[in-house]
Amino acid sequence: MKFSGGLDKDKGRSKKWRTLLAFQHIVSCEYLRNDLGKSIDFKKVTEDLTYGYIVVQQPIGKRLFWMFCKNNSHFSPVLRLFDLINESQWLDIIGPDNVSEFIRLLSDATENEDVPEGFLKLVARELEDYLEGEPFSCFLNSLYFDRYLQWKALEKTPVTKHTFRMYRVLGKGGFGEVCACQVRATGKLYACKKLEKKRMKKRHGENMALTEKEILQKVNSPFVVNLAYTFETKDALCLVLTIMNGGDLKFHIHNMTNATGLGENRSRFYAAEIALGLEHMHSKHIVYRDLKPENILIDDQGHVRISDLGLAVEVPVGGTVKGRVGTAGYMAPEVVMNMRYSFSPDWFSYGCLVYEMIMGHAPFRKRKERVKREEVDRRVCEELEEYNSQFSENAKKLCRLLLQKDPAHRLGYPDNGAEAVKAQPWFAQINWARLEAGLEEPPFTPDPHAVYAKDVLDIEQFSTVKGVTIETQDMEFYQRFCSGAVSIPWQNEMIETECFDDLNEFYQPNGELVENLDRRKPPPDPPLPRGNMFHRLFFRRQNIDTCKPSTSCTGLSVPQSTIPLSMSNSPSPAAVNGAEDLFPATRTSPLNSVANCETVSAENPNPPTESTEPCPPAESSAQPFSKVIDNEPDLPTTQLMNSHHPLRSQRGLTTTHFFRCCTVPKH
Repeated sequence: MKFSGGLDKDKGRSKKWRTLLAFQHIVSCEYLRNDLGKSIDFKKVTEDLTYGYIVVQQPIGKRLFWMFCKNNSHFSPVLRLFDLINESQWLDIIGPDNVSEFIRLLSDATENEDVPEGFLKLVARELEDYLEGEPFSCFLNSLYFDRYLQWKALEKTPVTKHTFRMYRVLGKGGFGEVCACQVRATGKLYACKKLEKKRMKKRHGENMALTEKEILQKVNSPFVVNLAYTFETKDALCLVLTIMNGGDLKFHIHNMTNATGLGENRSRFYAAEIALGLEHMHSKHIVYRDLKPENILIDDQGHVRISDLGLAVEVPVGGTVKGRVGTAGYMAPEVVMNMRYSFSPDWFSYGCLVYEMIMGHAPFRKRKERVKREEVDRRVCEELEEYNSQFSENAKKLCRLLLQKDPAHRLGYPDNGAEAVKAQPWFAQINWARLEAGLEEPPFTPDPHAVYAKDVLDIEQFSTVKGVTIETQDMEFYQRFCSGAVSIPWQNEMIETECFDDLNEFYQPNGELVENLDRRKPPPDPPLPRGNMFHRLFFRRQNIDTCKPSTSCTGLSVPQSTIPLSMSNSPSPAAVNGAEDLFPATRTSPLNSVANCETVSAENPNPPTESTEPCPPAESSAQPFSKVIDNEPDLPTTQLMNSHHPLRSQRGLTTTHFFRCCTVPKH
């Protein structure tokens, strides 16, 4: 299976990808069962335990529910019928004649000869209502839902710059560079849009950046660039977006066509996909306000997506917004005159874009013409566009309807919206259902060996921002902005890169349940932190549980603050989650044993906190510390740190404690 980001599923994956995507123990994921239904972001992003969310919206949730039903003899026949009916809906995409034939055959096989056209949709709705009932309730109490919780816990893993590999600069945005990046765990490629913190604060762009992030989270369309991750570095906020390797429309129109435009066939295909993208955003009550060739990107296969939603804004239901924003020459007259509007400006900009794709230049500014912004605004409000022989009559009619000065007479507004645009004769050749399903072949496919962008050396560098200080309130904003992985794109990434198939194992080869799903086994202790460079150079990591006290160690009291949290006598994760009966927290910290110079045993379960007597010899397979001293009487302290002393593996001990315990007397 091919996917964006590699030729096969292993290309680009880190050698440690299984470790990076390791599931937590199911007991550690139980908190999600209670948290589902609560807000996971500060605005309009919610999760719940309903069929509509888990199965309909969540790609991994849908796959796991389907797997559960297929492995249940009671539910699998219903699911098979539901799948067959859904597949039959594609007949309408392939051709309406096939649907009529299907209905005729269905009528012949039933007592009722008059089967309505909407019969299949009615049956599908009834079947889905059934699946939402008993099958879904059983799913919530199955291993498949436990695995869903594990995937959701993995989805919430903190995202940092170390999650990615960073590559060449692709371009620049308003607040920073845009570069290619690759997820280490899956190998999928993305574009990383950086928003420099100081530059954004100096230009007061925080609200615009936050609005773009919120809208990108809300939009999920194959014709709009998707947001996959958000994270921060020391100097920038980062948006990880769908990568589009084919360049933007401006590059193709002005650098690859010799001012002749793209031609009607190619322009029609792009215009149709852009119309579907606008339709999706308008259905979410979002007006885009910055439609222009630079913001339309082409992917590897030749499909286009709308990008850069920095000026987009939500429109209240039945209401309007106001704002003189956009790009000169593409802003509608009502925007230029600072009037209130809803979705009409997008259709005017859409008309400008269609005109430019066919003509080779914008309708109100000729190619390479140097003209002031005020003059461009005057032309937009007062002058009519010109047409030549490159326009067919239907193309000319479409552009004239879209470029109406009065929004009340403009195509696409106020009532019919995208449906009125899609019904125009110029789009008669477009099969909208096939196009939306991604079944239409693009008229142009980018060369995978070509670079449809400026050379890295031609991209202007940003100047250094001075006189700006990051304050506490800024840090709070950054924490709100950086919410990690976005649910649906992240799950699609797991499926497309086949990580879902590779990791979704329920049983071991011997037939036993995998340990991370076995509630009878306690979750493993979390790994200790790696420590700093000093620890890695001078301390050999050993298993704490195998440490034995030495006869050379005098009494030592270790402060509680030096004991790592994972090694203290606090309740286990299972106990915290209310599973005390399953996994009682009875383990004793091995570090306390070393600190008190006593061996914990059944005869002495509660050693004293301090001791002034030397520790008794302890049996150990490792070389005892006393032998090291006997064999090397003049061993300097710096070399002693490389010996096999059991305290060397205790991450909780400070350097001072180590030398206090292990200094060797001279003979």
